[in-house]
Amino acid sequence: MLFWILVAVLTAVVAAVLLYPLLRGAKVAENIRAGEAAVYRDQLRELDRDLNGGLITPEEAEYARAEVGRRLIAVSAGEPEEAPKPLRHHRFTEAFVLLVLPLLGLCLYLTTGRPDLPSQPLEARLENPGNDVAVLIAKAERHLAQSPDDGKGWDVLAPIYLRTMRVNDAQVAYRNAIRLLGPSPARLDGLAETLMAVADGVVTEETRQVLEQSLALEPDNPRARFYVALSMEQAGRSDEARGAFEALAKQSPADAPWLPLVNQHIAMNGGAPAGAAAPGANQAAPGADTAAPGNPTPQDVAAAENMSAGDRQQMIRGMVESLDAKLSAEPNNFEGWVRLVRSYAVLNDKDHAAAALKRGLAAFPPAGEQGRQLLAMAKELGISTEGLAE
Repeated sequence: MLFWILVAVLTAVVAAVLLYPLLRGAKVAENIRAGEAAVYRDQLRELDRDLNGGLITPEEAEYARAEVGRRLIAVSAGEPEEAPKPLRHHRFTEAFVLLVLPLLGLCLYLTTGRPDLPSQPLEARLENPGNDVAVLIAKAERHLAQSPDDGKGWDVLAPIYLRTMRVNDAQVAYRNAIRLLGPSPARLDGLAETLMAVADGVVTEETRQVLEQSLALEPDNPRARFYVALSMEQAGRSDEARGAFEALAKQSPADAPWLPLVNQHIAMNGGAPAGAAAPGANQAAPGADTAAPGNPTPQDVAAAENMSAGDRQQMIRGMVESLDAKLSAEPNNFEGWVRLVRSYAVLNDKDHAAAALKRGLAAFPPAGEQGRQLLAMAKELGISTEGLAE
């Protein structure tokens, strides 16, 4: 019952706000006419003073008095023939505001709303959040507000912030977890990814220091080694980047999920995938999925070794365009979209990268986990996601 009382009160307040300009319209018009009449009377008195002072002739004064008098009579009498029209218009508008709008809103609520659903305060929802991620986050935030030195709480919340693209909150959470629980490769890598997301995919000097700290704890950490190599690539140090990517590829198992991406960066920095077969051999590079669209074949690798830098770059672009064409025919390939967007970004072709991202999100909507991964990767690479996250 309280709900409907509040609805009625709010409806009355809104109706009063909407009707106020209409109800005061007549009074405003009357005040305007009274002001105009006063001005014309002042003009008549001014004419008399000018005539007495010899500033104007009697003929000029008579003519001006007649004109001012005509305007004064028109203002005082009003325009009766036009009065009913605005009156009818205002009455229709008032009826619309008082009757139609509340009834329309009530009908919409009864058809699309849930008036039978009992109210559930935030406290009750926090007690039983179910699968509502937003409520789970709110519950964790409330706990950490009361216990800010709970390192485990920050450690759990930090990756959730990162997955939901609350990167500034994720950065604070990772720093608190590291401060309270100490550095670990997982926490340092998470902080590095957060710093990259804040910097639109750029590996800054601070990010590089965090990654090097992670490598000091775990020298064979593939994620940290990849981002360090990426920082070299972004700095234009292609030879160093290629060497770092090749070292990572040699260290990686043959079935490592990151190996195709590492091989792409090796090729884009002017090299051939590490461990690739020599010219004339019939085996593929370790970890390379030759059936995956866009991956280099052994023949591609062999040919690349004897090409100039310009020809090799042209071959790489041709491979990327081939992957693009295959994904247009078979879009249900998440890894393919990841490789395509990254490839265009590394080629510094942001327009094609944004177009590939949009097509990938059409196949894997942003609401799903894979769609969110595509959006996170795009932000990491500095690709605009405006209008794509809805």
